[in-house]
Amino acid sequence: MLSRTVSELLSQDIVIPELEIKGWVRTFRANRFIALNDGSTINNIQCVVDFNNFDESLLKRITTGAAIQVKGVLVESQGKGQKVEIQVSELEILGDSDAEHYPIQPKKHSFEFLRENAHLRTRTNTFSAVMRLRSSLSFAIHKYFNEHGFHYMHSPIITGSDAEGAGEMFKVTSLDSENPPRNEDGTIDYSQDFFGKETNLTVSGQLEAETYAMSLGKVYTFGPTFRAENSNTSRHLAEFWMIEPEVAFMNLAGNMDLAEDFLKSVIKYILSTNREDLEFLDQRLQDEDKRKPQAERSTMTLIEKLNFVTDNNFKRVSYSEAIDILRNCKPNKKKKFKYLINEWGTDLQSEHERFLVEKHFKCPVILFDYPSNIKAFYMRLNDDGKTVRAMDILFPGIGEIVGGAQREERLDVLKERMAAANIPEEELWWYLDLRKYGTAVHSGFGLGFERLVMFATGMSNIRDVIPFPRTPQNAEF
Repeated sequence: MLSRTVSELLSQDIVIPELEIKGWVRTFRANRFIALNDGSTINNIQCVVDFNNFDESLLKRITTGAAIQVKGVLVESQGKGQKVEIQVSELEILGDSDAEHYPIQPKKHSFEFLRENAHLRTRTNTFSAVMRLRSSLSFAIHKYFNEHGFHYMHSPIITGSDAEGAGEMFKVTSLDSENPPRNEDGTIDYSQDFFGKETNLTVSGQLEAETYAMSLGKVYTFGPTFRAENSNTSRHLAEFWMIEPEVAFMNLAGNMDLAEDFLKSVIKYILSTNREDLEFLDQRLQDEDKRKPQAERSTMTLIEKLNFVTDNNFKRVSYSEAIDILRNCKPNKKKKFKYLINEWGTDLQSEHERFLVEKHFKCPVILFDYPSNIKAFYMRLNDDGKTVRAMDILFPGIGEIVGGAQREERLDVLKERMAAANIPEEELWWYLDLRKYGTAVHSGFGLGFERLVMFATGMSNIRDVIPFPRTPQNAEF
């Protein structure tokens, strides 16, 4: 007998005389009605048991969290709330669940409690919906790049370079932590380490992706990245995933075109494939909003935000123009911003980015041509000598979601930028080689995958959109 999924059965409108299904019990009420879920959909299927036909000892084992197998007939439901239900003829307990100690009871749990039980939290509606959306977004990303002629590249996880120049990296070593070999000046002698040099977990695959773009044309990475930043905010993780496309012969304008088309495409995909999950999360957010003061409520529902991105052209605005808008806007003049905008060269904060998107332009915004002193060394210097061909994409609710740039393809200028940033040429000799042998204009961007999942699900804490969050003092599971 073919085993069916809950999702498959709920889409049926015909009687199925003989079927088998497996899943986990959500609730069992009146010794008769089992709400069964197998993870294929946010919805449960009702399994109706005639308790006269089953031993009492078996019925007592049908508890929340138990894994069961059901055989029976799919029929039109007699009750409200579902189209079909299963009339149970056979029932087997595959795995018992101790009702007294099972953490995920059929009641409301705090997200903090569920993070402590991350191994079980996907048995709740919220987290099953979030993780199905995460899976669909991941597939949509690979689908988009595959259909647009990109080659998938696995960039190294262990690296000797710091792409961001941030220095907040996890060290990778096989040296004895209690008695490492030392140089004459007392520093650790990394020449005796496994790789013969100091190495770390990567913060970005971008630099390595550039090497492949300069031979394969269009590539992208989608892998784990790491940052040893001692931050416990709702926006930071020590381990997260990055999508980083790099394209040869593409300038900043092409980069903006690519990023806009890419974001619209993946969001359209989940709007069409994960509608039930999105509607559930949308309602959850609306219910949450009702408990907030009016001033703190969102101006758009979750699905409205997603449509806001897919239905609007992204407005392209230079950093300098944005600074003028912000400097002269009411929140700045009336000192409503936490960080006031007074001069050109200021790094924008989330409140400024959201003002531009939600209040001023009322559409997604791409800012470009940032001051060189607040951007990375590898970004292409403009002719004014003050700005670089960088771009950030700003979304409602969160501000920056994508950061990218046209890369500096001129060897002499790149060397000058590296010297100014105190980056030794010998550390990135291979990166400089790209400018010696067949250099060309090329561009790319980076998108933090968890940031995208947060936007798509409406979750406010990044720890709730990754299966097992890694944060300071927390590496459980």
